Amino acid sequence: MTLRLPALALALGLLAACGSTPERPDTAVVALPVANDNLNAVAWSQTAVEHDLLYLETYRGAQAQLLAALADPARDALAAGDRRTPADSLPPAVVLDIDETVLDNSPYAARLVRESREYDEASWQAWCREESARALPGAVAFTQFAVRHGVAVIYISNRASVLDEATLANLRKAGLPVGGPQAFLGLDTPTPGCTQAAKSGKSCRRQLVASRYRVLMQVGDQLGDFVDPAVNTPAGHRAAVAPYLDWIGSRWFVLPNPTYGAWEPALFGNDWRAPAAARRQAKLDALRID
Repeated sequence: MTLRLPALALALGLLAACGSTPERPDTAVVALPVANDNLNAVAWSQTAVEHDLLYLETYRGAQAQLLAALADPARDALAAGDRRTPADSLPPAVVLDIDETVLDNSPYAARLVRESREYDEASWQAWCREESARALPGAVAFTQFAVRHGVAVIYISNRASVLDEATLANLRKAGLPVGGPQAFLGLDTPTPGCTQAAKSGKSCRRQLVASRYRVLMQVGDQLGDFVDPAVNTPAGHRAAVAPYLDWIGSRWFVLPNPTYGAWEPALFGNDWRAPAAARRQAKLDALRID
């Protein structure tokens, strides 16, 4: 049936009205969180199955080789300069870092991302005192295996001494073996006869371990867990590890940590006082595009 013109106009008007977008009522605007460059890294660490598989692969690889290392009297996993005492008559040990090596601190990093904040010592210490960090995949099985076979487990960490008690409690809660006070060497551990320009360097504490143990393996998430670079630059890191590439996967076991580490300030001249925008630009400038 043919519509008359007035009826057709009315029908078109109704269709137009139905297809229009009504005005939104006045509501409070919800602000999106400030973009944080660490979001993907923290999300990957917490949710990607590949993260867990890499940890399992690394620790299972170390465990599979531990007994052969134990039977080899020449095996020593300390870099040149850290071994100042003959190792052949010393009891065996493995040396591990703590944070992002055996304990998972990603919830702390997630809080910083959610709250658009950067790391600060006060909030870090508060997190550590919660004693709630979980063991990372494979860490408990490897360390317990070492202890069952007479291999001491030594932790070298850059946590401040005020966190010693909380750290030891968290390790035990997570099921990680702690064999006594000598098993944990924190940031302020006395190292008689050895000094370093950078307090956070671990060489002096590795030398202390070397005076007591034959070190079969080292496990960590930072280059400084194995050897102290002469300079904290990308080139300095590569130069420091170059003599030990054959040890990767046999004496040194390296775990992934995209959320923090010495690699980051190495990209902006180690100047944490620089504005965040300047530090971010330096990291952008370091990216390869070919």
